[in-house]
Amino acid sequence: MGKGGEKGEEAEEREAQSRLYSWEEIRRHNLRTDQWLVIERKVYNITKWAARHPGGSRVISHYAGEDATDAFWAFHLNPSFVQKFLKPLLIGELAPGEPSQDRGQNPQLVDDFRALRKTAEDMNLFKADPLFFSLYLAHIIMMEALAWLLVSYYGTGWITTFILSCILATSQAQAGWLQHDFGHLSVFKKSSWNHIVHKFVIGHLKGASANWWNHRHFQHHAKPNIFKKDPDVNMLHIFVLGDSQPIEYGKKKLKYLPYHHQHEYFFLVFPPLLIPVYFQIQIIMTMVRRRFWADLAWAFSYYMRYFIMYVPFYGVLGSLFLLTFVRFLESHWFVWVTQMNHIPMEIDCEKHRDWLSTQLAATCNIEQSFFNDWFTGHLNFQIEHHLFPMMPRNNYCKIAPLVKSLCTKYGVHYEEKSLGKAFKDIVGSLKKSGDLWLDAYLHK
Repeated sequence: MGKGGEKGEEAEEREAQSRLYSWEEIRRHNLRTDQWLVIERKVYNITKWAARHPGGSRVISHYAGEDATDAFWAFHLNPSFVQKFLKPLLIGELAPGEPSQDRGQNPQLVDDFRALRKTAEDMNLFKADPLFFSLYLAHIIMMEALAWLLVSYYGTGWITTFILSCILATSQAQAGWLQHDFGHLSVFKKSSWNHIVHKFVIGHLKGASANWWNHRHFQHHAKPNIFKKDPDVNMLHIFVLGDSQPIEYGKKKLKYLPYHHQHEYFFLVFPPLLIPVYFQIQIIMTMVRRRFWADLAWAFSYYMRYFIMYVPFYGVLGSLFLLTFVRFLESHWFVWVTQMNHIPMEIDCEKHRDWLSTQLAATCNIEQSFFNDWFTGHLNFQIEHHLFPMMPRNNYCKIAPLVKSLCTKYGVHYEEKSLGKAFKDIVGSLKKSGDLWLDAYLHK
């Protein structure tokens, strides 16, 4: 580009920076067809660009009309590189008299959290340990090999098949935690390497879609436990969650299912069916409808490998039954681990809190132990993971004391419990919500 073009761009940028906006004006631009957001006091019009956002249009649209500074830093491995894409979208800045935080957020808390992030960077807590992740991948591949060797040497008897299924389910669960690391860009310094290995782990080792996972999971992190923004709390009328939704359903006399029994039918619906039925259908439909052909190829490579390994022993139909049973076992593991940190917490509509308060309201931790770390893929440190999603998981324990201290300073509830209590609280929370629905349904 010539000097004239560069000068023209600089002039446009200076003109944009001279435009000043109030929060009242910015809040009005929160529609699907009209979206502004704020990053470090600069105002950007993302209306046309949202559809091209690499992380998906929905996750960035959830911040329309709001300050997205902390979300921006949480999700981008190389913010300076991303700034290049933001420049053409710049339309102005917050007026000098406007606070940096909107809707009565505590500016000191926000500043202290950002200082904590800087401390984590200075402590090299965003630097991954290659040995840790190499060994983690190796132990998954070893389990896959062990399962095949088991059936090769001992045949297809019921006991052997059950043991093999447990090994494969363990391998799949652990691969699920590992793909989560690469999906969050927490292993390699370059985003491209994380994306490539993410597709290998979630595609070739699990038969799922990286793009499906990204678009769904990043929304959950951006707005956890917030109705209409977090897809993980969209229960398709099968369950009612939190305190407000069951009362709303009850008042409207909505009874898709007997929700006062949801803590009982949970065991029949959620753990056994989420992965083998709901996720499986959703993943395939998403890859085909959105034309994620690369993801489809990776998933195809998983099924090719699986059937080449097991059809000689079980036949086609037997291999399908085996795969379904493995998914069934994995689904129980996945549901209990992923829901224990969120379902018992606050689930409600958007309240426009700061980043720290938003994440702490929706997440809790499980006590640390070697088993808990392995069993949950370090998601027992769910609070730290949600605050710093790109931090390598083996560093959560190092930042946790500093997060606790910051929460204590500002009176933000930091909840930690045992694994057993966390499982129990899922059922207790569902029962509480079901009782709220029944009361509202009968009496309001």
